[in-house]
Amino acid sequence: MLRCLLFCVALVAGCSGTSSEPSTTSSSQHGATDAAVGSHADWCGEHAVAESQCTRCDASLIPAFQATGDWCPEHGLPESQCLQCNPGLKIERPAEDKAG
Repeated sequence: MLRCLLFCVALVAGCSGTSSEPSTTSSSQHGATDAAVGSHADWCGEHAVAESQCTRCDASLIPAFQATGDWCPEHGLPESQCLQCNPGLKIERPAEDKAG
């Protein structure tokens, strides 16, 4: 239990992209909060997944992944993002939309 708690604290503390103030600007590491889900701008460069699905930056997303059975309890990530359990998994950032 203590080990799990320490892991969770380290996980939350390790994400420099969290803030008490929402941001609509994109940094080099984190997607803009107003980015369209699944777009090029919806990307967490720190964790190499969609920002809108990054449980390491937004722990409030975890219950939804757990409810659908998409959770790796061993590594504390969605199974669909766990490269340790799925080394052949390819998570790619969507292409940037050049139109407009």
